[in-house]
Amino acid sequence: MNSATGTANPVESLLLGHPGGRRCGVDRRVGEVSYGGLRDAVTDYAGRLRAAGVRPGCRAVVVSDDCVAAVTAVLGLWWHGCVPVVLHPMLRTAEVAFIVRDSEAEFAELNVAPEQAVALRAELAAIDAGRRAAGQAGLLVGPGPLRAGGPTPPPAGFAATDELLVQYTSGSTGRPRGVRHCLRAVHAVLRGAGSLLGLTPDDVVLSTAKLSFGYGFGNSLLYPYTAGACSVLLDGQADPYGVAAALAEHRPTVLFSVPRLYAGLLELAERGKAVRTGSLRLAVATGEHLPGALAARITEVFGVPLLNGFGATEVLHTVVAAVAGPDTARGAPAASGGAPTERRPHRRGAAGPGSIGFPVPGVTATVRDDAGRPVGDEIPGRLHLVTGSAALGYLNRPDDTARTFADGGVYTGDIAYRTPGGELCHVGRADDMLLLGGYKIAPAEIERVVRDTPGVADCAVVGSTDRTGLEQATVYVVARDPADPDQVRKAVRSALRAELAPYKRPSRIELIGELPVTANGKLARFRLRPRSGGPVGSPEGGA
Repeated sequence: MNSATGTANPVESLLLGHPGGRRCGVDRRVGEVSYGGLRDAVTDYAGRLRAAGVRPGCRAVVVSDDCVAAVTAVLGLWWHGCVPVVLHPMLRTAEVAFIVRDSEAEFAELNVAPEQAVALRAELAAIDAGRRAAGQAGLLVGPGPLRAGGPTPPPAGFAATDELLVQYTSGSTGRPRGVRHCLRAVHAVLRGAGSLLGLTPDDVVLSTAKLSFGYGFGNSLLYPYTAGACSVLLDGQADPYGVAAALAEHRPTVLFSVPRLYAGLLELAERGKAVRTGSLRLAVATGEHLPGALAARITEVFGVPLLNGFGATEVLHTVVAAVAGPDTARGAPAASGGAPTERRPHRRGAAGPGSIGFPVPGVTATVRDDAGRPVGDEIPGRLHLVTGSAALGYLNRPDDTARTFADGGVYTGDIAYRTPGGELCHVGRADDMLLLGGYKIAPAEIERVVRDTPGVADCAVVGSTDRTGLEQATVYVVARDPADPDQVRKAVRSALRAELAPYKRPSRIELIGELPVTANGKLARFRLRPRSGGPVGSPEGGA
C-alpha cells in the first residue's frame, strides 16, 4: 500500500504476504506451483510487458482456460498496472473479436489450442491494422521475450475506485456488456462472502466455475490467494466424472460448483460410483437456483455443510447466502487470512421454494417496485443491493448503467420477495434471461440461430425445470413443412452446435404447430413454460 497516494496493488495481498515455499496452485500442465515460484513468474511477465511497450493502464484480453498460466497473466497485468479481461476459449472467434473491439484492449494473451490461435491471430491482426490506419493505439498479441532493461519495477498502484478488472456478461439481447470492477469491490467481497468461507493456508480449493466468470474468478483466485491456500485449476469442460476424479486426486477441502454439477455427482454416487467427498469441510453452490430438495440431498449424501449463494457479475461475487446441513464444518475454520476462530455459520435459509438466504456481511438487500420504492414482506419486486462490491458500471453503455446502477445500489434484474424473517426468495428473472449451469444466457441469442436455420418458420426459447428442479432451456420450433419434423430437428441441432458455445445450447428441441401470442400479437412466452416442465430425456444440444 502506498500511503502517500492512497493506492495499492492487489498482487501485494494475494502473493507477497505468504511463505514462498507454500503450494499455491495445481494444474495438469505444470503440476504444483509455490507462492515463490508464482511471484517470480508474475514479475517476469510484468517485465516482458514493460519491455514490449505495453501501456500501463490499458485493458488487456486474456483468452485462456483455467491454468497457472492464466493466473500468471492476470497477476502480471495487475503488477504492470493493466486491466485484465479474461475470456474462455470456448467463445467463437467473432465473439472474442467483438469484446476486443468493445473493450478497446491494447494487448491480448492467447493461451489456446494451435488451430484456434491461428484464427484468433488473423482476426486480431486485422483489428490492429485497422486501428493503426486510423491513427489509434494498436493491438499487441503476446508479451514477447524479456529483453534486458533493468530490474522489474515495483507493482503499480490502483486507487480504490480505479478500474481493475472487466468481466463480460450477456445483456437481455445477447449483446455482451463489460462490467467494470475496482479494487474497492475486491476488498468488499473478501470481507463479505469471503468471511463466510473461513479459508486458511491449509485449505485446498476446487472450483468448477471458470476464471472467466465472476464466480470462478473469486473461487480460484481471490479467495484462496488472499488466505494463502492452494487453488486446483481444472481445464476443459467440467462434468460429474471429471469432478469426481479431481476430488479423488486432489482431496480439496472446499468445493465450489453449480447445482447442476452437484446433481450429477449425486447421480454418480447413487449408481454406486465413487465420489470421494471425505476431504471436504465445506461445499458452495451458486450460479443458478438451488432447489431445496437438492440441497437436502447434497448435505445428506455427502455429509458436508453447504453454503447456498446468490450473486451477479455486477456485484462481482456472492452477496446473498445461507448455510444448510451440519452446524460445524470439518477441520479448523478461520476468518479469511486470519487465525483459527470458532465458526459462526451464516443464518440458515428455510427449505421453502426459491429461498436464496440472507445478505452477507456488508450487503443491504431490499425488494423494490418499478418506481424504486421498497415494498413490504411477501410482495414480489425488483431485487436491489447496496454493497461495496458494486461495479463502476458497464463499459460504454451509459443507458444500461443508469438503469442498473440506480437508487444508491444495483438492480440485479431478478424478481424476489422477502419473508417476515428477512429471508429472500427468488421468483425469476425480470428480463427472461436464463441461468444455465452458472451462465447467464439470453433467449434471443439462441432464437437468432434457430430462426436462420433452413426449414424453420419461427421459434421461441423458454426456461423450465428438469426432474431435479434445475433450470433448463427448451427451444420450441415451428417448421415450414410439418410433414418432415425429423429433418427440421436435425438441422436445428446442427445449427446450434455450429453457432453456439456448448453452455449456450438448449437441452431440448420441441416441434410445435404455432407459437402462442397475446391479444396484441406478442409472443406469450409464459404459455410455453408449463409445456416444458416435465422430465428431461437425453440433451439435444450438448457438446
